[in-house]
Amino acid sequence: MKDEGTAPSPDAGRQDSRRHTLDDLLTLMAVLRDPRHGCPWDIKQEWDTIVPHTLEEAYEVADAIERRAFDELPGELGDLLFQVVYYSQFGSEEGRFDFGDVVHTLTAKMLRRHPHVFPDGTLESRRGDDEIAEGRVKARWEALKAEEREVRHTSNRGRASALDDVPTALPALSRAAKLSKRAAGQGFDWPDEGGVIDKIREELAEVEAALAEDDRAHAQEEVGDLLFAVVNLARRLGCDPEQQLRRTNAKFERRFRHVERALAADGSRIEHASLEEMERHWQAAKQDENA
Repeated sequence: MKDEGTAPSPDAGRQDSRRHTLDDLLTLMAVLRDPRHGCPWDIKQEWDTIVPHTLEEAYEVADAIERRAFDELPGELGDLLFQVVYYSQFGSEEGRFDFGDVVHTLTAKMLRRHPHVFPDGTLESRRGDDEIAEGRVKARWEALKAEEREVRHTSNRGRASALDDVPTALPALSRAAKLSKRAAGQGFDWPDEGGVIDKIREELAEVEAALAEDDRAHAQEEVGDLLFAVVNLARRLGCDPEQQLRRTNAKFERRFRHVERALAADGSRIEHASLEEMERHWQAAKQDENA
């Protein structure tokens, strides 16, 4: 914590005289976790307590990119990298793995999954000048991942499923997209977008029927089915539903704030405004955006 009343140390500027390296970061983490010299907060952390921070940092990276706040991105990416360093320190302390193992495992996996770039499976090897069809690359990538799942899960608990390794901790919208993509890769899919739209209409009708019967529990269940069908439409359209919903959230927030400001300019507050007034300003916000 910075003490505003303390005079700068003679060495204060010296710490920035060189660019820090990854080794510096690993050393910093080791010291933070040192039982004698470390930070009390960092010392008491464990695997599960860091997970929420990891998810938060990943979303902050996504947010900076979507806002095109590239000046913030080095810091946000650093925060995300720090999570990997944290887990690696845990692994090292328990004799399971260290950061070097993480780097090695990742590099070896990427070499294995890119034979079209590294034909000999080494960093030194290079492909020729022949064009590579993106479709073939994608198919090969998925086939290699399926082989890895088969090997891993056969050794653990029998035959692998196409849905293995879809993390349960993912946001529900993102997990739905991954589950449907995996299933579609096995041929379990509609032939075209029209089939998905029909499914959306079917699920919406079931929500309406449940509400007509005043069965709210059933209606809630059907809303989940409706959302899953919409996720499939997003997949068919080639977009990420989580990303699209974030954009819609931002758009809603932008327009709602416009309504609040417009009402304030009229000398009113939103909690006192009529729905008609709010709708008028909402439509004005839409028109301004379209213009």
